[in-house]
Amino acid sequence: MSSASQSRSWDVHRLPSAEGRTFLITGDNAGIGYFAAEQLAATGAVVVLGSRDRAKADAAMASIRSRVPGAQVRHLPLDLADLASLKTAVDRLDLGHLDAVVCNAGVALDDPPRRETRDGHELMFGTNHLGHFALTQWLAPLLSAAPAGRIVTVGSFAARSERLDLDDPQSSRDYRPGRTYGRSKLAQMCFGFELDRRLRAVGSTVLSVVAHPGGALDSFTPSRPPVRVTTTGERLRAAPAGLLVQGKDAGAWPVVRAVLDPEVRGGQLWGPRVFGLRGTPRREPVPAHMADPAVAARLWAVSGELAGTGPHLGFR
Repeated sequence: MSSASQSRSWDVHRLPSAEGRTFLITGDNAGIGYFAAEQLAATGAVVVLGSRDRAKADAAMASIRSRVPGAQVRHLPLDLADLASLKTAVDRLDLGHLDAVVCNAGVALDDPPRRETRDGHELMFGTNHLGHFALTQWLAPLLSAAPAGRIVTVGSFAARSERLDLDDPQSSRDYRPGRTYGRSKLAQMCFGFELDRRLRAVGSTVLSVVAHPGGALDSFTPSRPPVRVTTTGERLRAAPAGLLVQGKDAGAWPVVRAVLDPEVRGGQLWGPRVFGLRGTPRREPVPAHMADPAVAARLWAVSGELAGTGPHLGFR
């Protein structure tokens, strides 16, 4: 089957059943993570919301249950900015296997000053990249025990215009919040592609896939009170941009496809169809700077040293 016919056959509003499967999503209290959780819950899967804030998680679960009859959702206390806590968090999952993890949680700061995690890492790089890097190690046995485990890394359009500075990965010398955020997302995406190369090299059944939401704005996102309320004024002010961008409900579509579609392969990049900014999900070519194995190998080594992980992240 051609990739074009595969894309046409995928219906974002009629997802395949995932009954009996379990998915963990990080950072699903709002935004892309929330809508990915809502859409995946509608497939009959058990969806675990991994986040720090219990009250926000409760609100998200209540919203999902109000829209998805019989939704199976639960909360896992998870703080990606505290690396020492991650093993305990994964132990609390109390699962024999995990079918997929969506590495979605992210911090985006707009203004200085530079902030740090509990471990002393720059907050965005430390949470968005190092937190997920370390989490992967603790999830490796559960993912490997699944029939066809998947690690789906949620990237960003912002990563396209950035390049990693592995001599200063944590922006210690030159901190600019927008650039540091873009680099943290680029690090995540490079890691996702490198992880799949390493999984294939050891013959693992686990796939690593990268997806991005394109241009997904709150102002085009349907309301999910009390999680998020979009006002009429917001929609009207944003209307001129509607030809190029979309809401976060649609931004979740490539992520959900990367989790569910049996045609998806490891090492692929999925994003919105129209200019990579809006529309139904399709496979995209991987930009060269995200696929450079030399850069990725160096990033892997730096990340492992900073996060204190083993060289194979539990996959042998």
